[in-house]
Amino acid sequence: MKKEQVVNCQFSVWYPIFKKHTIKSLILPLPQNVIDYLLDDGTLVVAGSDHDTQTHSNSDLNGDLNAEEDIQWSDDETTTTVTAPEFPEFSSHVLEAINALGGSVFPKLNWSAPRDANWIALNSSLQCHSLSDIFLLFKSSDFITHDLTQPFLLCSDQDSPDPAINYELVLRKWSELIPGGEFRCFVKENKLIAVSQRDYTQYYQHILKQEEQICQAVEAFFSQHIQYNFLDEDFVFDVYRDSQGRVWLIDLNPFGEVTDSLLFSWEELTSGDLTQQQEGPAFRYATSEVTVQPSPCLSYRIPRDFVDLSTGEDAYKLIDFLKLKKSQQEDSEEEEEERGGDAPPQ
Repeated sequence: MKKEQVVNCQFSVWYPIFKKHTIKSLILPLPQNVIDYLLDDGTLVVAGSDHDTQTHSNSDLNGDLNAEEDIQWSDDETTTTVTAPEFPEFSSHVLEAINALGGSVFPKLNWSAPRDANWIALNSSLQCHSLSDIFLLFKSSDFITHDLTQPFLLCSDQDSPDPAINYELVLRKWSELIPGGEFRCFVKENKLIAVSQRDYTQYYQHILKQEEQICQAVEAFFSQHIQYNFLDEDFVFDVYRDSQGRVWLIDLNPFGEVTDSLLFSWEELTSGDLTQQQEGPAFRYATSEVTVQPSPCLSYRIPRDFVDLSTGEDAYKLIDFLKLKKSQQEDSEEEEEERGGDAPPQ
C-alpha cells in the first residue's frame, strides 16, 4: 500500500467519480482551528449556533447539555472557568449543509467515520443534527484521531515525504441502512477477488438464502460502474444492497492492512490463492449463529479491563474483582453491625 493509494481513497477524490451511485453528500473544508480543537485532549465544550453551550467531560458525561456560556466547577483547591470555543462561520456552513441534506447526516472525515464512538451519543447512533453532535463523536473517536495524525502509518513507502492533506468534513444524507445489506469488496489488479459480509459479527439468514443473487448483483455493479473507473488497480469498496436488489456504493478504502479484511486475511488477499481457487470472487459470510462474534468496536466503548472481565479473557482480573467485591461486602456488614441494624435517619 502506497501513500498515493491512501490519498486516492479520500472521499473528495472518489465521490465526484461515483456520485450517481452513492448517497448524496456535501464536503466542507475543515478550518485549522477546528482541527486543533478536535485534537485537544480535554473536556468537550461546544458553543452551538443558538449560543447555548454543550459540555461533555471525558470522565463525566452526565452534566447539563444546555448550560450557560461559561461553565464553572470547583474543588477544594482550584476553580476553573471553561469558555466554549466558537466557530461562527464554520458552524453556519455546517448548519446550512445539514438542512440541505434533510436535517440528519452521517459525518466523517477524509477517510474514516467515528464508528468506534457511537456508544457515547445519546441515541447510540452516528446520526447527527448539529455541529455539537458531530464534535461529540469526533472527539471521542480513535478512528478520527488516526485520520488527523497518522493517515499514512502502514504505508510501504515511509521514506517518501507525506503528501499534503486538506482535511474536510463530509456530511452524508442520513439513510437507514440495514447492516445485513452491507458488503466489503476487495479488488486486485482491477479484478474483484473477494466479497465479505460487512457486519460479520452477526448471522443474517437472508444472506444464506440469497447468496447467488447477492454475488451476481455485486459483480454486475462492479463491472458496470466501478471497474477501470477508479484511480488505482488495487482497492477496497463497500456496497449496500437494498430491499429492491439495487446496489449502492458506500465507501472506498486502500488495499492494505489499514483496512479491515473482515472474514478474510490479508495474507489470503495478497497471495493470489483466492483467484486460483475459483473463477469468480470468493464470498464469505456468517453461516450460522454459532459463528457470531463480539463487535470489534467493543474495546472502544469501555475501559479494556471491563471488556476482559466480561469476556473472561483475564482470569487474574476476575479474581481481583471478586476479592474486591467480597471485601466491600464484609465492610458493609461490619458497618451494619456497628449501627445495630438500625436504618440510617432520613
